[in-house]
Amino acid sequence: MSAIYILWKRELIRYFRSRARLVGSLGQPLLFLVALGFGLGPIFQKAGQGNYFQFLGPGVICMGILFTGVFAGIQVIWDRQFGFLKETLVAPISRFEIMFGKTLGGATVAFIQGCFVLVLTMVVGFRVQNFLMLPLALVAMFLIALFFTALGISIASILEDMQGFQLILNFIVQPVFFLSGALFPLTGVVSFLSVIAYFNPLAYGVDAVRGSLTGVTHFGLATDFTVLIVICLIVLALGSYLFSKVEA
Repeated sequence: MSAIYILWKRELIRYFRSRARLVGSLGQPLLFLVALGFGLGPIFQKAGQGNYFQFLGPGVICMGILFTGVFAGIQVIWDRQFGFLKETLVAPISRFEIMFGKTLGGATVAFIQGCFVLVLTMVVGFRVQNFLMLPLALVAMFLIALFFTALGISIASILEDMQGFQLILNFIVQPVFFLSGALFPLTGVVSFLSVIAYFNPLAYGVDAVRGSLTGVTHFGLATDFTVLIVICLIVLALGSYLFSKVEA
């Protein structure tokens, strides 16, 4: 447990020491909130869907978590290229502890990022409908962070090239985000998009955060949290196996 704590603490220190990363990571969520919120908000309201900020806010929160979490895998490749990973791997601790410590640290960073974006959405115009449900939303945010951080580290475990990692993640991350219901309602969409949403892990995360903060869900909170917990366990097991095969 001490090794997991040390690796977790190391990731947090890296994050808070990089002020440029801390501030710059809020740029994309702010752009989506301003450009889409004010740009499409009137159209969304005229279509009878209500306040677009109330719909968009949870999606942007999940976007911030998604990108921060999944790109935690870059640190694994970076450490491998500069020899830091070799020093970690020769330590008398299990590969699972190393992987879980890095995943927990990256997930905590992504979760903190999501909390910052949550505050940002509230400044722009989003309103939490029931603050008693806020802890449930925070749990959903952490599960999303845990899943995508573990996914990023799993992919990084089988790659040695930084460019290849970025290309694969962009190929995965962009469709996962845009087809998750973060930007548009899944109710009434064409059938093939609805089918894709059922197999999209982020769709359940967005729905859980939105349902907790606004009271509006597509799949239902029980389904959302069940799926999130199950896929987190699966990807952690997969990541542990792949990381056990890593050669520094």
